[in-house]
Amino acid sequence: MTVGEDGSLLCGYSSFRGRRERMEDLYDIKSSKIDANKINLFGVFDGHGGSHAAEYLKQHLFGNLLKHPAFITDTKLAISETYKKTDLDLLDAETNINRQDGSTASTAIFVGNHLYVANVGDSRAVISKSGKAIALSDDHKPDRSDERERIENAGGVVTWSGTWRVGGVLAMSRAFGDRLLKQFVVAEPEIQEQEIDDELEYLILASDGLWDVVSNEHAVAFVKEEKGPQAAARKLTDIAFARGSTDNITCIVVEFHSDKTSSSPSSADQS
Repeated sequence: MTVGEDGSLLCGYSSFRGRRERMEDLYDIKSSKIDANKINLFGVFDGHGGSHAAEYLKQHLFGNLLKHPAFITDTKLAISETYKKTDLDLLDAETNINRQDGSTASTAIFVGNHLYVANVGDSRAVISKSGKAIALSDDHKPDRSDERERIENAGGVVTWSGTWRVGGVLAMSRAFGDRLLKQFVVAEPEIQEQEIDDELEYLILASDGLWDVVSNEHAVAFVKEEKGPQAAARKLTDIAFARGSTDNITCIVVEFHSDKTSSSPSSADQS
């Protein structure tokens, strides 16, 4: 099902439990208008240790952002302040202090002709620009050199336990929630800005259930083979499952300039 169309934006989504016992992924798609500015917001929230934190983000994150007084005038500042404040609100709202769940947030915020990708955790945003796959986020993994340094400077440790983990527990270095690790696992988003022009073709937001088994380049190639973003999102999650992904898999595909037809079909290696 195509879930939203606004101007030249068209989007679709696919989200399913996969091989996990529980579904902890959530997503959010919103549109708004502030003054003369059209606003579109897309988010993928990959919960761990439960779905509570991801559910909280779905309910509150974009609403909080739209209410920030500097959302239009200084969008990056508004995103940074809102994400950190929402993380504090999440922890304050949690009455069970023993709850230790958390969530990533891979988000895309469209303000007029500007795209802001804000990432917390190891979900990922990738665009197709002039046929080339470009990551607009850098996974927050504990073994990333700058992340390891930040964690160790704060008094934490990064150890190997099947994969690199903060305190031997968490396989990502930034997240919402995660109360016991909060000193090290921050919710400070990394933000990249992209001007929307004729070279932009697609945006893919997805949880690591996709990226664990599908490369950025293959994801873009698969999307370009499909007719419309809804079919493309479903294709990506189906491929990830077929390739053995053991995680929940959630994907949002946004198509730019949906009134234009692709000039040449592309193929992808599906082996």
